[in-house]
Amino acid sequence: MNDTFLKACRGEKTSYTPVWIMRQAGRYLPEYQKVRSKVDFLTLCKTPELAAEVSIQPVDILKVDAAILFSDILIPVEAMGMKLEFSEAKGPILYDPIRNDVAVSRLRSIKAVEDVPFVMDAVKLLVKKLNVPLIGFSGAPFTLATYMIEGGGSRNFTNTKRMMYQTPELFGALMDKITDTVIDYLQAQIDAGVDAVQIFDSWAGVLSPVDFEAYALKYVQRIVSALKGKAPVIYFALNGSAMLRLVRKAGADVFGVDWRIDMADAVNALGGDAAVQGNLDPCTLFGKKELIRERVKGVLHGAQGAKGHIFNLGHGILPETPVENAVALVEAVHELSSR
Repeated sequence: MNDTFLKACRGEKTSYTPVWIMRQAGRYLPEYQKVRSKVDFLTLCKTPELAAEVSIQPVDILKVDAAILFSDILIPVEAMGMKLEFSEAKGPILYDPIRNDVAVSRLRSIKAVEDVPFVMDAVKLLVKKLNVPLIGFSGAPFTLATYMIEGGGSRNFTNTKRMMYQTPELFGALMDKITDTVIDYLQAQIDAGVDAVQIFDSWAGVLSPVDFEAYALKYVQRIVSALKGKAPVIYFALNGSAMLRLVRKAGADVFGVDWRIDMADAVNALGGDAAVQGNLDPCTLFGKKELIRERVKGVLHGAQGAKGHIFNLGHGILPETPVENAVALVEAVHELSSR
């Protein structure tokens, strides 16, 4: 197996910088669209053979150095007892949002092997077929809590912050329940065969640094501590560039960096003893190949002071991205970083 990605996670020397792309199994690929045209999104997530098929597609097409399990961060939330629906227009919808102690008490702390077996089945299928490491993942507790409290996406997260500030004990009880679920969910993925896990904190950036430390960080720390030594853990706090010194306290093996900060500055903020992942602006892939190559060179240069570097975008690849530009990105990373 090509283990360059895992070596970079551990901060070991590599012959080149490994690369994978967030949302690499997705709508920009015609091969994915062909599979997706036959089933709805949740069915795709819950059918192991199809989830495995679309997880492998970018490895074959782009020649990336790691695969990520095709799923969704809200899969365990549904298992906790919330009705989940995906709308093409509105995105995810969670019915009966969590707003009081009765709603929190009804939520289950799941046993992933029993409650979402299709996820582990997809992992086991992929492990047999892949020649690169497989990444499992979950949403971070704060990010999952926002969806559960708001009932979906939000602009200002008013309901979430109202609960944080007015009833902190209730918010803490919800976060404890979610954290237990995430630990079990990621441990089950590791037991099924994933080589590393990523914690996506997609809404961490809506918090001030003081609130991030008070209401989100300790729950990520609990997850990282529970998984320590079992598989490399990547923590990605989107829009968290202004508080990377706090993000570093999560204790993860690798820290994902979005594109809103120069990579050299991110490395400086995180410290040279941290491995980093990122951080090209996804919209760069709409540029000419010469521009892509130039920006790749800049990110690689900026990451030189890090303990290890995994090249990635600063967020997920966009559906409109030309496939040939994604291929050009991977080729540029491999060529420019070869040692």
